[in-house]
Amino acid sequence: MAGASHHQLELPKFDAPVRLLIVVAPYYKDIADNLVAGARQTIEAVGGSWDMVNVPGALEVPSAIAIAERRSNFDGYVALGCVIRGETTHYDTVCNDSSRAIQLLGLNGACIGNGILTVETYEQAAVRADPDDQNKGGGAAAAALHLIALDRKWGKPSGEFGFQPGTIRVADAGPDGQKA
Repeated sequence: MAGASHHQLELPKFDAPVRLLIVVAPYYKDIADNLVAGARQTIEAVGGSWDMVNVPGALEVPSAIAIAERRSNFDGYVALGCVIRGETTHYDTVCNDSSRAIQLLGLNGACIGNGILTVETYEQAAVRADPDDQNKGGGAAAAALHLIALDRKWGKPSGEFGFQPGTIRVADAGPDGQKA
């Protein structure tokens, strides 16, 4: 459909600062650099801060996010990289497995914007990565920011209510305080 426009949501506003980790696979370095530039610009537009880590390839992006989710205090993640179709089925494996792993991390609570490009040609990647054109890096950062905003809006306060694994109610305890 020629001339069709794409609606983009307004960036969310935050009462408290946001901190994101940009995880990038710089296999095609110039493409990756443009993706990162767009992501940084979008994060900074909401007053957020970012850190960045490079990984060897798109398959390692979700693993790095999983490690960071377990061991750090980032509010969200921006997954960046580029996979260009080649002559083998490796393209399908990398695209499907990295996307599936990122989706599973998201379904388990990580706020991730997926900006791993999956394209047929280098030229397609260049247009999508360019911050002054399709700006897919900025779009991935915006997606992560929107998820962080939802997480903060709907987040449950931590406290001593609800089911607490490993707790013993007084009524269940014997005379020595142990479970009866």
